[in-house]
Amino acid sequence: MPQKKQPGFAELLASTDRAAVHLELRDVYGDNPRFAAWRQGRRTDWDDRASWWHSFHEQIRQAVDRGVVIRRARVVSEPVSEYIRWEHYVTRANIEAGEQVRWLPRWRATDLLLPPNDFWVFDDRLARTHHFAGDGSHVADEFSSDPVLVKKLSSGFESVWERAIPHEKYEV
Repeated sequence: MPQKKQPGFAELLASTDRAAVHLELRDVYGDNPRFAAWRQGRRTDWDDRASWWHSFHEQIRQAVDRGVVIRRARVVSEPVSEYIRWEHYVTRANIEAGEQVRWLPRWRATDLLLPPNDFWVFDDRLARTHHFAGDGSHVADEFSSDPVLVKKLSSGFESVWERAIPHEKYEV
């Protein structure tokens, strides 16, 4: 039996009316050209928006302009990995697109019951869970509208968000 094609991020965000939340739990996500360039000492020219503004940022901006609140929380080990230092640096683009971003040191999350996987939750109705290999490469996404799972994921996100540090105050 053929599998139903799952919606892409742009489609999911376009169908979101109120809120989207994203929890990230890994210290490394596979290599990519932007991270490789940063590792080689190349930095973003923040004055040249065309060089760093991507379709993802535009999708976020359009959703925020429609009134969607987009929050991202990252649970990170300290001292942070090189990848997290880079993510912290490029998060400026997320902020400029309209996301709210916070960081929670892993040692401050010990008493929180969190899922083992990164996820997005859209309007408290749909969860998109990300599965990664040990090297940080993306393996697959899983979708669920099960209200029990969506509620658990949303609750996990909120517990992180409440104690996480706003991006502008978190130093790596």
